Amino acid sequence: MTSVYEIDPLEDPRWAALLEEHPSATIFHSPEWLRALKQTYGYQAAALTTSNAHEPLTNALVFCRVRSWATGPRLVSVPFSDHCFPLVETAEQFACLLSRLKGECDHGGQRHLEIRASGAVPGGMVDSASFCLHRLDLRPSLGELFRAFHESCIRRKIARAQREHISYEEGVSQELLHKFYQLTVLTRRRHQVPPQPLSWFRNLLACMGDKVKIRLASYEGEAVAAILTLRYKSTMTYKYGCSDSRFHRLGPMQLLMWKAIQEAKDGGLLGFDMGRTDWNNHGLMAFKDRWGGTRSTLTYLRYPAASVRRPEHLPVRLANLLFTWSPNRLLTAAGNILYRHID
Repeated sequence: MTSVYEIDPLEDPRWAALLEEHPSATIFHSPEWLRALKQTYGYQAAALTTSNAHEPLTNALVFCRVRSWATGPRLVSVPFSDHCFPLVETAEQFACLLSRLKGECDHGGQRHLEIRASGAVPGGMVDSASFCLHRLDLRPSLGELFRAFHESCIRRKIARAQREHISYEEGVSQELLHKFYQLTVLTRRRHQVPPQPLSWFRNLLACMGDKVKIRLASYEGEAVAAILTLRYKSTMTYKYGCSDSRFHRLGPMQLLMWKAIQEAKDGGLLGFDMGRTDWNNHGLMAFKDRWGGTRSTLTYLRYPAASVRRPEHLPVRLANLLFTWSPNRLLTAAGNILYRHID
């Protein structure tokens, strides 16, 4: 029987070498992301591996034990990530590591296990959610990338933003964070959900170092759109976006995305990860489609099957109405309370 060992990826000196070598490692496996989760929500990251303490890491399954009075104790690989593929070499390795986590569920220590990765469904697990993942290949020339953008919805919008003298700033200053968060609250209200805690973004900036950047577009001195991007290995990831809908016609979001793509291309990166999208979010799907990238299906796996529940429509609609009409202070307070329990 293969032995399985649990390690702390924030303390184990072998973790960085595994991430550097493994092709499936992303920003969501990084110590920086895991540390921000710990500082904001108290989630303690762990990883399972078949490598013993005296040899290099050759595989790992990273996860967090999430303890919540609202949703119960659960295992998530990993919270608030779009995807977090197992860093394994074979399906047999994956099944071996999973068996340890399934055991925690079987013995009542955890309510369920969720793996945020696609692929063959291991025994006993079921599909719990499905998303569209957009990725843009950066290997073509910058001119070829630009010509692949949708003419009216992307290229003309970029030109419009430049013609309207939309200003552009980037960095990680507290002033940029404040403007970004104001737009985040505005956007989340429009989507009828609470905003993430401000502390989450503060901790991302503090933990990520030069891997994170806020990009802000302003019109006549007023912040109108912003995005937060993450850079890791050969990929730039568009993680968060927010905007004032009154200025959408001027193309500020298109300008910000183009600036990020240009920087990624100039920096020699190979891919631009545009993140996951709910299949029923047709507006965001269309926006991402128009950049000329490719779609793939991202399926989350859960164990046991009985843990998959669909939300009741009436409570969801009532909550959406509450978030639509609540003052900003109440909306942000709801986000501070709820986010550690809902992802």
